Amino acid sequence: MGVAEISAEVKAKLDAVRDNLSREVTGTGDVCLTCSFQAEDVLLAKLAILRDPRIPILFLDTGYHFAETYAYRDRMAREWGLNLINLLPEKTVAEQEAEHGLLYRSAPDRCCGLRKVEPLFKAIAGYRVWLTGLRREQARSRAALEERALFKLPGGKQVLKLAPLAEWTTRDVWYACEQLEIPLLPLYERGYTSIGCEPCTTLPLDPNDPRSGRWGGQKVECGIHIEAAPEK
Repeated sequence: MGVAEISAEVKAKLDAVRDNLSREVTGTGDVCLTCSFQAEDVLLAKLAILRDPRIPILFLDTGYHFAETYAYRDRMAREWGLNLINLLPEKTVAEQEAEHGLLYRSAPDRCCGLRKVEPLFKAIAGYRVWLTGLRREQARSRAALEERALFKLPGGKQVLKLAPLAEWTTRDVWYACEQLEIPLLPLYERGYTSIGCEPCTTLPLDPNDPRSGRWGGQKVECGIHIEAAPEK
């Protein structure tokens, strides 16, 4: 596929995302965007702030991120004037480790639950629409990802979860970022393909699976994108 063909294809996809955002991002304050500051999230954030510069950008500050991630987050927030909201767990890293030890080793699901899932779901409950940079190509667990779906939170509230980049490939994302002059997280240059908390992120174990470097290959999802089970 030639450069011109890629350009035309990605341009069409960008136009589709912009149309999607124009319908939902209306500046009323009831739409948020979760951002890990990986490439697809930053691309979506760029397109969203062109619609509404004050759209809430939610970042899960687990306390375990790479120093590079924190530095990049701060840089982009400053340069783009993001309405950045850092979501914090109930306990600091020191408090959690004093009480439970290194949960990311002994019980990674519980660690993700305390430091990611609970803070995010609590925050998301305050919005009507949740924008996310999820893509089907990222993992087998996301192969059936819908671009538009209602998501039920643990308390029973439903929010509209939108994944405008669902059908995008990694190549599409990187090309669009290049064309829009969006700088990317420097950790990509070191070979990382999916970036989360530092203790649970390594270089990919399988070159054909971008998320194989997460949680030592024991799992591929932290629990955020798994709909809550019905309450008993």
